Parts: sequence; structure tokens; C-alpha cells
Amino acid sequence: MFAYELQRMRHADLVREADAQRLSRQAARATRAAQGARRFGRRSGGQDPEGRVGPERGRFVRAA
Repeated sequence: MFAYELQRMRHADLVREADAQRLSRQAARATRAAQGARRFGRRSGGQDPEGRVGPERGRFVRAA
């Protein structure tokens, strides 16, 4: 009976460890996706409120 209880405790530890690893991978993936979306928005002038005003590159500067 003692070996069975040890096995059950080890199994629970492994399940918790796997859940923690899965959660950290999901968080890292979400962070990378958010950074990629921000980079894409700046590059294309999409939804960024401080983007270029006109087609002439050096004419306007960013607000403080």
C-alpha cells in the first residue's frame, strides 16, 4: 500500500509540473504574439496613434 501511495503522489507532482510548463509556454506564446502585433502595427502605420502623418518621412516629429 505504501508503494501505491508514493506512486500516486509522484503522479500528482508530475501532473502539476506539466500544467506549470504548459502555462508558461502559453504565456510566452501570448507575449510573442502581442509583441509581433505591436511591431506589425508600427511598421504598417496601422492602429498606432503616434504613426506618420503624411508620406513625407522627415516632415513631422513624434509628440512628446
